[in-house]
Amino acid sequence: MARVAIVIVTYHSEAEIGVCLDALRDLPGIEIVVVDNASGDHTVEQVRGRGVPLIANPYNAGFAAAVNQGVRATSAPRILLLNPDAQLVRGLDALEAALEDPRTGAAGGLLTGSDGLPQTGFMVRNLPTGATLVFEVLGINRLWPGNPVNWHYRCLGKDPVTPGFVEQPAGAFLMFSRGAWERVGGFDERFWPIWFEDVDFCTKLKHEGFRVRYEPAAVARHTGAHSIGTLSLEIRERYWYGSLLEYAGKYYRPIAFRAICLAVVAGAVFRAGRGCARGGLKAFRVYGAVCRLAIGRFFGYRQGLGNTVV
Repeated sequence: MARVAIVIVTYHSEAEIGVCLDALRDLPGIEIVVVDNASGDHTVEQVRGRGVPLIANPYNAGFAAAVNQGVRATSAPRILLLNPDAQLVRGLDALEAALEDPRTGAAGGLLTGSDGLPQTGFMVRNLPTGATLVFEVLGINRLWPGNPVNWHYRCLGKDPVTPGFVEQPAGAFLMFSRGAWERVGGFDERFWPIWFEDVDFCTKLKHEGFRVRYEPAAVARHTGAHSIGTLSLEIRERYWYGSLLEYAGKYYRPIAFRAICLAVVAGAVFRAGRGCARGGLKAFRVYGAVCRLAIGRFFGYRQGLGNTVV
């Protein structure tokens, strides 16, 4: 039986998946499965041309559901979740070693950009607090990135070459044990189609008493956001705010959740006004929809923007 199963979820990943799979060629003791969420390009042909097992979904099942599909289709005791725009450089064994302790449920590694520098602020974060999400949706973290809330959330003071226990490594390069995945019920498929499903997974691990390790000896080169660029602003904002509110509603007390809903409305009004000032009325439609979603969640309704399969 393979030691590690590598699960790769693709969506419009034609330009990235070939390089990703080629970097995994001839690795001993691994099994690979690609789960494609109805890409509209030649992603599927790229995977089949390399003889890699493929699950081709006829519709966009969402990232979380695709991860669960991939895990169920494999049998190795450890699973590496790898983005198609990430290329493994070295150190798979370091992640495996981290999971030898049954108290450790997951481990992430060092992600570098095309410039070779660590992707600080992305590859390791602390789990978000209510204040974190308020600062995010109001744009404070973008206008004042050095504020204490953002500094703590994005672990901006962490040495990227020092291993240790962390709260949330990026899902782009994350190994977890099958036992931990089963214990927490897998990835929550309500986070559809993207965003916050890896945050939720790490939160569930923490609640179940598992530790999460950061091992910089494991390195992957990561470009990032390749499939997001194919989405319109309207759809992108719909997905991000919808998943953010899903996470907040799941973990925060009612008063904190409603404060986040109000912050989403305030931030959306500001972004709509800024978009109009730049000469476009589209922002009113986009952020008006965001406001309706947040107001609906404030009053306990789950409908609003809805899920649109793309």
